[in-house]
Amino acid sequence: MLILGLILLLLGFLLKVSILWTLGIILLVIGVVLFILGSTGRAVGGRRHWF
Repeated sequence: MLILGLILLLLGFLLKVSILWTLGIILLVIGVVLFILGSTGRAVGGRRHWF
């Protein structure tokens, strides 16, 4: 989710498309929150591991 957020953020900036910029920011924030929760050992979505 972090990588997809960064890609959309860059594409939105380079192509001057505001919806991509907005989606990139939203996905980036969600990815950071999930990363922080997962790194603290907390179960995310009822699962401890996603593999």
